[in-house]
Amino acid sequence: MKTAGKDTGQTMEDYEISVQELSKRDADSYILIDIRDDSSYSYGNIPGSLHVPKDILEADYEKYKDKPLLLYCKKGETSAETVQFLKEKNIEAKSLKGGYLAWLMESMKQEEEQQDAYLDIEQSIRKKFKKSIWCKFTKAVREYELVKEGDKIAVCISGGKDSMLMAKLFQELQRHNRFPFEVTFLVMDPGYSKENRQIIENNAKKLNIPLTIFESDIFEAVLHVEKSPCYLCARMRRGHLYAKAKELGCNKIALGHHYDDVIETILMGMLYGAQVQTMMPKLHSTNFEGMELIRPLYLVREEDIIRWRDYNHLQFIQCACRFTESCASCGGTEKGSKRAEIKALIKELSAKSPYIEKNIFRSVENVNLNTIVAYKQNGQKHSFLEDYDSKY
Repeated sequence: MKTAGKDTGQTMEDYEISVQELSKRDADSYILIDIRDDSSYSYGNIPGSLHVPKDILEADYEKYKDKPLLLYCKKGETSAETVQFLKEKNIEAKSLKGGYLAWLMESMKQEEEQQDAYLDIEQSIRKKFKKSIWCKFTKAVREYELVKEGDKIAVCISGGKDSMLMAKLFQELQRHNRFPFEVTFLVMDPGYSKENRQIIENNAKKLNIPLTIFESDIFEAVLHVEKSPCYLCARMRRGHLYAKAKELGCNKIALGHHYDDVIETILMGMLYGAQVQTMMPKLHSTNFEGMELIRPLYLVREEDIIRWRDYNHLQFIQCACRFTESCASCGGTEKGSKRAEIKALIKELSAKSPYIEKNIFRSVENVNLNTIVAYKQNGQKHSFLEDYDSKY
């Protein structure tokens, strides 16, 4: 029989509760607490749970002693450790066995009977989220000329809320567009865990998205890389997606970056990279001739994507990466990650002025070269001195 910790004399049964047992309990008899970080919680959580990150709970545990506590994290490991800490403080607590992933897998099993759920989800795009999501998606497609007649687009799906929504928007666009184009919903499995792979496939089935899945060993390749593994992983994944898309006859790949990603990238470049640049709505590939990258969610706000997700009771993984808990590029949960810092800074500034986010976005549309000391174009640096005297 497994014991929960050193010298406790208690078994894991004293520390854990299964998802099935949780469903049978009266919700008023306990406090369900999600101890993950803010970013992980925002990507998806168990309905009715209270969000109290691990560090805060361990510091303020006295506040939560009125009822038994049921804690969960991603896989149940961290929450089990926290339960042991609480028991030493005489706080009654248990950990959800398998964590959020176990609950998510179980809830998806129960939803398999709802064969036509995607119809309501599609209707929500056309009606409730028409202005906030659909119109902004089509505006980006038109203004930046992202989709053209005869295109064959690989819509790249990571398994998160952004790429899944993008896939549904492309399905809708195909139904209503003035000219024909093709799409392939492409998923690369770079070494996902069995659970994450299943969640992606289950969500795609629920949303009626036909997947084309191929595998690579990218996670294994970057597993022991100490310096910037997330950056290397992202570059390798994009290269594999380009290669597979071209093999399938596609001329474009679509990624799910949204408006918030854009403004965060602008500030990150200025504050940490000493440069003024942005995440472009489309790019020509430098390594795959004839291929382009497009970002159709360019004008869509992340908060609206979250509202769409929650309205339709959808649960997505934050990132199916093995390194999610410390991956800055996958959501910035790592303490001190630059993207997390920038996200927090924008939130703080926006609380003081409602124009902050829009002004950041527009700043790279209103660049006046007459007021720039130096700039780069096509790899060549130019100075304001080059034509300074010729102007007068």
